[in-house]
Amino acid sequence: MQLTEQEATVIKDLQTQEKTCVEKYRFYEASAHDSQLKDLFRRIGDEEQEHFDSLGQVLKGDVPNVQPAENGTQGFHPTATYSSSDNSEEKRHDQFLCTDSIATEKLVSSTYNNDLFQFAATNVRKLLNHIQTEEQNHAEMIYKYKTANGMA
Repeated sequence: MQLTEQEATVIKDLQTQEKTCVEKYRFYEASAHDSQLKDLFRRIGDEEQEHFDSLGQVLKGDVPNVQPAENGTQGFHPTATYSSSDNSEEKRHDQFLCTDSIATEKLVSSTYNNDLFQFAATNVRKLLNHIQTEEQNHAEMIYKYKTANGMA
């Protein structure tokens, strides 16, 4: 598949965004106090790496096939590490990481929503829509963690 110059630029921009997300989640994984949150950030960082790699394949002319995105959050049920009355520095720190991550996921999801309409190829639009859905799932998992830990 041959991309137009404009399409290639969009994919490169999205790939830059995904690289930043990978780096951010690796940093947050190392910075989080709660091991459950560390695991969540690792999982999301791994998925962001997959997004980066998939976009790299598109730039090489090969669009990965994706299945319709399922709700990947159904099996995610975080347990409370922090109580709602806990006002520790650790909880406030982890809450900040979660809040910032949700804001990032909203931005990334919105970008995919806008950018996918710049492609004529259905398989590219499906891939970008799949990634967008996964970004929304990331935000939902983080929100579930926040709710379970009295942070929402």
